[in-house]
Amino acid sequence: MNAHTPDDHSATDLTSTIHLSSLRAVPDRKSDDFLELLKESDRNVVEGLDPESAMFVVLSGPNSGARYLLNQEVVSIGRETASAIFLDDITVSRKHCQITLGAAGVRTISDLNSLNGTYVNAIAISSSPLKTGDEVHVGKFRLTYFEANKGNK
Repeated sequence: MNAHTPDDHSATDLTSTIHLSSLRAVPDRKSDDFLELLKESDRNVVEGLDPESAMFVVLSGPNSGARYLLNQEVVSIGRETASAIFLDDITVSRKHCQITLGAAGVRTISDLNSLNGTYVNAIAISSSPLKTGDEVHVGKFRLTYFEANKGNK
């Protein structure tokens, strides 16, 4: 008999695949135009970012309104609770992707062989530099990237 006991954690280790028909191209806009997409409170936070920082803001979908500060050299994203950005959904791999800060101050997102892949502006990537306004899809989550305005600091 193959009965599952309440202590059986095998179901929590599964990752589900998703149909990504909801991916859409991100309009080509100037960086300043993306600030218009934000609520005033989010805009104030983004405009006040330290020059060495960046931020993801969730503009739609699951976790809408969430903000994730990117102020470390490496930021892990995944379903593993130890991730710097913990996304609790079976469409997200335990170690899904990571953001690294390069020597020139450019942040790069890299997929960590996740089941559903990592997308930047609706394009599957293995690694890609990020710029303000880029929409990153991790599982069913949509995270919009904002850099600090280094010219005003």
